[in-house]
Formats: sequence, C-alpha cells, structure tokens
Amino acid sequence: MSTQHHFDVLIIGTGSAGLMSALQLSDDLSIALIAKDKILEGSSYYAQGGISAVLDINDNFESHIKDTLSTGVNLGNKDAIRFMVEQAPDAIDSLEKAGVHFTREADHYHLTTEGGHSARRVAHVADKTGQSIQNSLFDTVRAKKNITLFENFIAIDLLTQNQDCYGAYILNKSNNYVESFIAHKTIIATGGASKAYLYTSNPDTSTGDGIAMAYRGGCNIVNMEFTQFHPTCLYHPHAKSFLISEALRGEGGKLILPNGESFMYKYDDRAELAPRDIVARAIDSEMKTNGFDCVYIDISFKDKDWIKARFPTIYQKCSSFGIDISKEAIPVVPAAHYTCGGIQTDTNAHSNIDNLYAVGEVAHTGAHGANRMASNSLLECIVFAKSCANHINQSTLQTEYPSFDDWDASKVAPSKEKVVVSHLWDDIRRIMWNFVGIVRSNKRLNSADKRLAQIQIEVDEYYRLYLISSDLIELRNLVKTAQIIVKSAINRTESRGLHYNIDYPEQSDKLIDTIIHKP
Repeated sequence: MSTQHHFDVLIIGTGSAGLMSALQLSDDLSIALIAKDKILEGSSYYAQGGISAVLDINDNFESHIKDTLSTGVNLGNKDAIRFMVEQAPDAIDSLEKAGVHFTREADHYHLTTEGGHSARRVAHVADKTGQSIQNSLFDTVRAKKNITLFENFIAIDLLTQNQDCYGAYILNKSNNYVESFIAHKTIIATGGASKAYLYTSNPDTSTGDGIAMAYRGGCNIVNMEFTQFHPTCLYHPHAKSFLISEALRGEGGKLILPNGESFMYKYDDRAELAPRDIVARAIDSEMKTNGFDCVYIDISFKDKDWIKARFPTIYQKCSSFGIDISKEAIPVVPAAHYTCGGIQTDTNAHSNIDNLYAVGEVAHTGAHGANRMASNSLLECIVFAKSCANHINQSTLQTEYPSFDDWDASKVAPSKEKVVVSHLWDDIRRIMWNFVGIVRSNKRLNSADKRLAQIQIEVDEYYRLYLISSDLIELRNLVKTAQIIVKSAINRTESRGLHYNIDYPEQSDKLIDTIIHKP
C-alpha cells in the first residue's frame, strides 16, 4: 500500500515552534502538520518556567543580549541573539492573541528571574507555561481549515533532489505503512535529542529525529557537543525525571547537601542563580566527591499558600510522592535536558538545503552559544517560527510538485528479533551517560566513538533486512545523533559552557563553531 500527499508546506513536529509556524503561515497555503505521538506530547508541553522578554521599564534589550551572550560563554551569534531579544515583546503579544494568559499582578506581568538573568524578565503562566502555550496554540490551529493534522506519524527521511527538499517519507504508525508527503516547503520542528542519554527530563519523543534526518539529507549540524543538563530533576524511583523548575531558585530556593549544608557559594559568586552548566557541574561534583545519590533544593522557608499558588504543579507532583515541599527539601539530580546545537539556520530559519527550514530546539540559530540561558528556549521557538513563516509567505511557490517513487518495502522481512532494537537503544543511552556526560575526557569520548561506530553497523544491517517500525526509526536516529554529539565533543579541544573536558580544562582564545556534515 502506498499513499502520496501534496501540500504547500510540510511541518514535522507539533511543539510550540511547529504550531506557531503553522499559525503564522498564510491561510492561502495548504499545510500538513505531523505529530510523532499525540499532538501535544513533546518538550514544549512540559516547560514549566516561562518565556524571557524585556517587559519591565527598568530592563532593556542590551541587558538581555549581554546576559544571553555571557551565559553562552560568548559563543552565541550576536546578530541572532539581538534579533531574538528585540522580537521578544512581539512574541509575547502573539501568544496573548492566541489565548495565552500570562500571570499578572494588578496591571503588569508577574516577572520572575532564573539562572543567568540579571533582571526579572521571565513571563510565565504559574509553573505550567509550556502547557498553557501548547493548549492555546493547538486550539487556534484546530480552527484553521487550511491545516491538516496527522497524529501518530513519524518521519523517516527527507525527499531531496539536487540540494532541494520537497518533503519526507513518513511512517503511519497506525497501520505501519510509509506515506510520501511531497511539499514545496518543509519545516523541521522535531525538538531535541536528550533521549540519547540514560537520564533525561525530556519526554520519549526527544530522539534526535530531525537532526539525524537533516544530516542524512546534507544539512550542516552545528555545536552538538553542548547538551544542557538541567541541574534539578526530581530524584524518585517513580518520578521519571520530573523537572523541578529553575524558577524555584529564582524565587530564593537553596541547594543543600543531605546534612542541610549549602554548597553553591563554593562554585560561583551567583550561587543558586549561576547558569545551568555551572550548577549542574557543582551538583555532579558534590555527588561524586561525597558519594551522595542526590542533593536537595529547599523552598520550605516560604509561606505554604504562596508555594501552592506559585508552584502548583511541582507542589502536587511532589505531594503525590509523599514530599511536602512546604515542610521539607526536594531531592534532585541533574539530567540531560536541552540540545543547544542542531541544524544550522539563519534568522529566517532556513538551512543550507533549499526549501528546508528548522525551528525550535532542533535548530542551531546561534542564540544559545555554549549554554542556553533559562527561558530563552520558548522564546526562540516563537520568534524564529514567526520569521520562518514570514519568509515562506513572501516566497513564490512552484506550480507543480516533483515526482518521487513510493517507499519500497519489497526486499525486507518482518523482524523476529525486536529485542535487538531495545538492547541497542539501552546500550547507546548508557554509553552516552557514562562517557559523554557532564564531565568528559579524551579517553571516554574516544571509547564512546568506537562503541557507537559498532552499534551503527548493527543498526544499518537491521535497517536493511527488516520492515520499518517506529522503534527502528528512532534507534537509527538516536545512534546517528549520538555519533554527531561525540564527534563534535572530540573536535572541541577546550572546555566551554556545557562541554567540560578534563584534558582541555581551559577556554580557547578562539571562538569556533563545531560543524558536522555528511561526507
């Protein structure tokens, strides 16, 4: 069975970046919106903290730009950062028009602060900002007649001709048939790759699909060595790395050891408000040095009613595990959280492949440098989704669609060894956690590189022999993305931001991006 679809624009991914792109595109364009799982399942939905923007008269663009560059250890693209920061108030306005109701005090936004920020500039919806944004955007998308939603579809590979992109082969997970989505413009909005690590705050969808697919299609992949580990994920056997928002520290929460002793003052003058790379390494150091399973974050000195109003989601989740955060500290550990690298794009979100765009966490706009500043991620999603859509709206589309062969599954057989897929998946994630984690070394990176190369051979063989499946697609993408992360880390012979190598503990005087592309 084969099916071909034709659309003006194909959007792969339904997080904030994908949904906002769809909304900002012209109503005259036919749009296919692809969800790998349920429409709202993805990292955007679980973002608690907020979205950063200069909304206070005592704040200014230059300060936001300076903070972003400083947190990114000066590796960020200044033009991209300025573009993002200056467009931030308009992004907030667009979200409000889509139905997002940001938390307010009287006639102004309630703004909080987080690591790296020198001012209160994080607008939020209690502690469930991402959920509110996703619900509001999705409600608006569903009302648009030119947008067709495809739920439980997973992209396999891009359709390319002569360095142009014209859509993708996509697996319909409900019947396991591969369908061709042919489009004049394609937007990848598939999110990050933190599921490459054993412990992550991300949902199961974050398997690096868009990055691996773009690499195979000929895109430049930039700075993938910079994986951000969120310092504070709930440490509990049934919590599945539930995120404890950085906003807790922004509101005065203290990081402490099991004996109640503070420790962040030993690592940075900003203490709990230091950027995430510093805080994560500090926690990792204390855990390894002292043999602790976790550390704690304490907000219990605040009034209980205030805690329940400001952090209702965190309060309820911790309560479900028997932790009353108004009376006791929360056990936390670092976990892989955000992919700062990705598909190289310009401020229009365009890649080096014609007609192919990337928005959100999957993209490398240069806005984050060597470390993402808190709450700049949702901002990046919205700002660059809007510029992407605007660029497409101003483009002249071709009148005819190119032709592509249907997916050929005639030479493969149903798999009788599905255990191999789950075994290799687990191997990859353990290799990445143990050898390519918060602190790295040449020996560990080279060992990971060799092990992943062998797994890649096994995955390629499996892919050639057996029918495609969702799990196999993810495994294929996961191992390729893991390899790109490792090769990028090997190529960076310095320590900067999220990449800390004990064999190169100093920063280089040169500011260089790590670029990986298919030979």
